[in-house]
Amino acid sequence: MGCGRIRIVDLADELGVSTATVSNVIHGKTKKISDETVKRVQQLLEERQYIPSMAGILLAQNDSKIIGVVINDHEKYEGHTLEDQFISASVNALAKEIQQAGKFLMLKVTDNWDEIPKFASMWNMEGMVLIGYCQQDYKKLREQTHIPFVVYDGYMESSGNLVNIEVDHFDGGAQVGRYLKNKGHRAVLCISDNNICMDLERFMGLKSEIPNAELMIIPMEQEARTIFYMERLQEIKKYSAVFAVSDSYAMDMIQFLKSVDISVPEDISVVGFDNVRECKKFVPALTTIKQDNKQRAALAVKILNQLRNGECIEKHVMLPVTLIERDSVCDVKMHKE
Repeated sequence: MGCGRIRIVDLADELGVSTATVSNVIHGKTKKISDETVKRVQQLLEERQYIPSMAGILLAQNDSKIIGVVINDHEKYEGHTLEDQFISASVNALAKEIQQAGKFLMLKVTDNWDEIPKFASMWNMEGMVLIGYCQQDYKKLREQTHIPFVVYDGYMESSGNLVNIEVDHFDGGAQVGRYLKNKGHRAVLCISDNNICMDLERFMGLKSEIPNAELMIIPMEQEARTIFYMERLQEIKKYSAVFAVSDSYAMDMIQFLKSVDISVPEDISVVGFDNVRECKKFVPALTTIKQDNKQRAALAVKILNQLRNGECIEKHVMLPVTLIERDSVCDVKMHKE
């Protein structure tokens, strides 16, 4: 057969079947083909190393079945973006839903917004999910690519071929505020590395229930954060509860408090946001706000399909959140005088 490009017609001749049969096996259309024939075709495809060219076949089709998941390589992850528990949980949920829909996930981590249109076009994607790009220029991206996309927690005027799916950050903060208030807490500190987008909404939700709650902007880097907390230890000790805008920051705060012999929740109660898996195993188990990653992933895949078919009328979807009570909060009367 030589060293040139392997052709379907050559494979068909060798097997004694039609080119249509070989093509149908390649594209997974095997309902009308006997199991024995399918097996023979697949074996020869492997022997002739034809399988690697499947990527080219997918890309050449109008429907590549590839959904791109693009994640902001933000500096706060310190080079470990995919190790962040919220990010990994989101990607895991998307992977399951995309596979269940019979499609392929392609992942990209980048802090370069201008790379995204090229990435989408290069792989002939049928849709994208963007995570962690809070205040980006979605209008510009929409103009540069015809591909429909879904944004997790974006802040923009939605129009065109995109939908913003966010959780109710304000209500999450309000639920924390009501819960802490019912536990007798009035001196509450909120910690975040910024005061914009969803973190600001979470803080404002907290303040809607506890008006005198304070916001402390903390460093993104873990080492700098520890030094920051140590320098402000006396200020932190004035509060009976801390609301961290993420579980990662909540657990980090608990570890710091333990390191300086402050008990949680006996001395200071701590609440997080996200309900990552580690919350249950952490000591004390973390009280937090749960957002449903599976629900959001399933909705993202469904909406991308609707956008492709021109059937989507939603431009902004708000998903509910729920407070999960565990061991990291106690009644204020239990706190030491």
